[in-house]
Amino acid sequence: MKFLRFENPNGNVLSGVIKGEKIFAFEDLDSFKEYENILDLIKSIEDEDLNPLDDLKSEIYYNLEDIKLLPPFESLPHDAICVGLNYHEHIEESMAYKGGFEVAPNATYFSKRSVVISGPGDDIVWDSELDDSLDYETELAIVIGKRGKDISEESAMDYVFGFTILNDISSRILQMSHGQWFKGKSLDGYTSIGPWVVHKSEFEFPLELSISTKVNGELRQNSNTRLMIRGIERLIYELSKGMTLFPGDIIATGTPAGVGMGFNPPRFLKDGDILESEVEGIGVLKNRILAKK
Repeated sequence: MKFLRFENPNGNVLSGVIKGEKIFAFEDLDSFKEYENILDLIKSIEDEDLNPLDDLKSEIYYNLEDIKLLPPFESLPHDAICVGLNYHEHIEESMAYKGGFEVAPNATYFSKRSVVISGPGDDIVWDSELDDSLDYETELAIVIGKRGKDISEESAMDYVFGFTILNDISSRILQMSHGQWFKGKSLDGYTSIGPWVVHKSEFEFPLELSISTKVNGELRQNSNTRLMIRGIERLIYELSKGMTLFPGDIIATGTPAGVGMGFNPPRFLKDGDILESEVEGIGVLKNRILAKK
C-alpha cells in the first residue's frame, strides 16, 4: 500500500493512498477519513488495522497526471537519522576523496536537518558561493511506525511502518571542513523525500532491492540493499539502544558507490542537472538542481 501527499487540481493539499492507477484522498475514504495526514496515520494505526486495497471504495478519485506530488511529510517530527558509510565500495571512494578520513570501528550515525524538505519534481536550490561541490546520495529510508527503545533485532520490523526514498544532498566542502557532517548535509531543501511511503507489507525480507541514481539520464549509482553492511534490523537495534525512536522518524540507511566525489576527477552537480533516485518497489524520486541567482 502506497501513501502519498499531493495537491489536487483545485490547489488543495491532501494525503491519500494509491490503488492501481487511482489516487484516493483520506477524506473520501471511510477507513481513512479520521486521519489528517500520513504522519497522523502512522501515529494512530496498527498494522493489522490497515484495510486491504480491495476495500477502498469511493466515487471520488484522482489520476496521477492530474495532481502535483508533494513530499510525503511537510516536515519531519525530528531531524532525519542518517547512516554514513554503510556500503563497502562507498567507504573506499569516500576515503579517496581529498585524502579521505579515518573510518570509525562502529557505524557512523549523524542527523540531517529536515525542516525544509524537497519532494518529487521539486527544484533543489544550490548556492555555489557556499559550496561548489554539490553531491547526491540515493538511500533507502526507513519510516518508523511506533515508539520504541532498546529494540531487539528480532522485533525490529515490528517498529517499521514502511519505506521511502531519501536523497541525501551534500555539500562536500562544508561537510569536510567542519569536522562533522551536519552543516554540509542540512541546508534548506537538501533532504529530498518521496515519491511516497510504501507499507512494509509490500516487501519480502531480508530486503534485496536495487538502488540507483541517474544524473541527466546517465547511470551513476547502481547497487542493491543486500550489500548494506548493517541491515534494517541491525540499524534499528543499534540506534534504539538508550535512545527512543518515535513514529514518523526517518532512518536513511546509507548510499552505495557512485557519488560525484567518487569519480576522478569528481563529478559534482551543476545548474540544471536532473536527478533520478530509484529504489525497487518504491519508485523514482526526481529533482532538478537550480542555481541560486
